[in-house]
Amino acid sequence: MAHVLIVDDDANTRAAMTALVEAEGFTTAAARDLREAHIQLTRQQPDVMLVDLHLPDGDGMDLIEAIDNRAATEIILITGNASVDTAIAALRAGAADYLVKPVNVARLRAILSRVPKASELKSQIGALRSELRRAGYFGLMLGKSPAMGRLYDQISRVAPTEATVLLIGESGTGKELAAQTLHEMSRRPRQPFMAVNCGAISPNLIESEMFGHERGSFTGADRQHRGYFERASGGTLFLDEITEMPVELQVKLLRVLETGRFMRIGTDREVETDVRVIAATNRDPEAAVAAGSLRADLYHRLNVFPIVMPPLRERDGDILLLAQRFLDELNQRHGADKRFGPDLAPQLLAHHWPGNVRELRNFVQRAWIMGDDILDSAGPLALGAAAAAVPDVGVVRIEMGASLADAEKLLILATLAKCGGVRKHTAELLGISLKTLYNRLDEYGLQGGGAHGG
Repeated sequence: MAHVLIVDDDANTRAAMTALVEAEGFTTAAARDLREAHIQLTRQQPDVMLVDLHLPDGDGMDLIEAIDNRAATEIILITGNASVDTAIAALRAGAADYLVKPVNVARLRAILSRVPKASELKSQIGALRSELRRAGYFGLMLGKSPAMGRLYDQISRVAPTEATVLLIGESGTGKELAAQTLHEMSRRPRQPFMAVNCGAISPNLIESEMFGHERGSFTGADRQHRGYFERASGGTLFLDEITEMPVELQVKLLRVLETGRFMRIGTDREVETDVRVIAATNRDPEAAVAAGSLRADLYHRLNVFPIVMPPLRERDGDILLLAQRFLDELNQRHGADKRFGPDLAPQLLAHHWPGNVRELRNFVQRAWIMGDDILDSAGPLALGAAAAAVPDVGVVRIEMGASLADAEKLLILATLAKCGGVRKHTAELLGISLKTLYNRLDEYGLQGGGAHGG
């Protein structure tokens, strides 16, 4: 049976939490200060430790260092004075989560319900690291390079915790795949994983999409709508392109992260949610803060555990591994047996891949369509290189006889590259709506990260 150590200087709080924890099927021990807590730790290492941040003889975070095998204990810090700085300090110090006094009983129960899975989860992560890494696989990602090894280490460390993660990387580096892997290795794998592209939703609708609305709250609201935070409760919410979220909505997002509560549009009744948030951006977040497109307080709250996604050009040895995997998937899907010719590998390795794994996957698909049994044509790669050069020269070259659809695709992709992958700016330059741009990218197969994309 799992064991919980409760450390709090208030006798009533200790008694209430002890009764609640024991009702959930745990054994308990209690301590009123650091001295008594150290004594309890010598008797039995707990599976969970609920620790008041401010104790009569010191700081509750000091107990984290006293645990012999920190990976075997889930540490939940409790504070009466919640702040962004306190939350970040607690999570960075090694706490899995934190609670605010008076303790929300439903949230504490939700945390305890996931605790018995912790040891099983850690063994699963260990198995993934030892068995799959030899083949280059880690969750939904593929790669054997040192850069990916460092990424896998970061994910395996933060996945079992409740820390908010900020994924930073160029377009096409596989941020959504990393988010999905974090979810599958978390204590929430059987709960929903929902991905939201903050730049793809109309500013007029994004608050409703995030938090929901009541029937009749605005024109066209003919029924109650549950937003992403409500539908993802218990699981993980991936907020891609977070810097594209309207600044006024960022205030409400920050409140949800701090309190776990929000209100649907059209009501003053609060709804509770238990969501782990993973955010992502292909921009420099500090530059976005300086530019006013990302609130500084939200950035610091999201930046508890930042992970930088390595671009493909820095993943030594992964280009050919990924290309072969994409080719194998196409052959299996279509019952074919196409192979790369010997002259293609040097071209793949020499290319800069500004579109990263997404560009490589699209190249392999083009080469597979255009090639015969042996894929050795430089045509598709040359086309990709020409498009990648557009940001420097500002020119798109289209051969006579090209279809209007092909010309449109070249112009859209070149403008997207010129804008550094930022969809909103791309749509503005092209003079089209953001929805139209996303529809086109969907047609080109350029929206998702794709399996095994890293």
